[in-house]
Amino acid sequence: MTTDRAAELRALHVPGKPLILPNAWDAASARAVREAGFPAVATGSAAVARVLGYDDGEHTPVEEMLAAVARITRVVDVPVTADLERGFGLEPAELAARLAATGAAGCNLEDSDPRTGELVDVETQARFLAEVRAAAGPGLVLNARIDTYIAGDSSRAAAVARARAYLDAGADCVYPIGLADEREIDALVSEVPGPVNILFRPGVPGLARLAALGVARVSYGHGLHQAAHAYAVGLIEAVAQGRDPYQRGE
Repeated sequence: MTTDRAAELRALHVPGKPLILPNAWDAASARAVREAGFPAVATGSAAVARVLGYDDGEHTPVEEMLAAVARITRVVDVPVTADLERGFGLEPAELAARLAATGAAGCNLEDSDPRTGELVDVETQARFLAEVRAAAGPGLVLNARIDTYIAGDSSRAAAVARARAYLDAGADCVYPIGLADEREIDALVSEVPGPVNILFRPGVPGLARLAALGVARVSYGHGLHQAAHAYAVGLIEAVAQGRDPYQRGE
């Protein structure tokens, strides 16, 4: 079943017709994503961590993070891909096995240390990804996050070098986080021999333009959760002030 879901998810990564992933943070938001018609569900580690009462950066106990992923896979009938930071310190074989047990068909793995923000050596990260691929086989869509634009060398050459190394190691898609400039996205996509994931945030080209640039996957990270939480805070503040929270504009 997981292998079938992975094949289904992998097939959705089409340059020029990107897979859109409005990242979910719990079972209810995952249901909402599915009910809106999206063909896959992605989690966002920062949003899930905050919902569980932890800071982002692998501060969530891995058992709780994986349990959250399992709750999401249980309530939707489409592939789920999980943001697992850099694997929470699990060895590749254990990571692959425990992720498969949740029912997830894919995962993000980043190339910086979540606790320090420092980049991991490219050869070390490529070896890690290759070992995860070997352990998981085809039953996992591996999205390799590239953090060079937010940590260390922000040149395109550095990002492309890592992208090529990670694809060679078995990644299905690469995710250069922090990339927003349209010309830079265009150039990077043209130089990377595989699907590219872009994080949608303020300043990033619109979805139609990202499609025209050949992007294969668009994620929303923790942005939707941030907006939803801010709205909830406003409702709570209205109650605290004795106002009707459903008439916030009055």
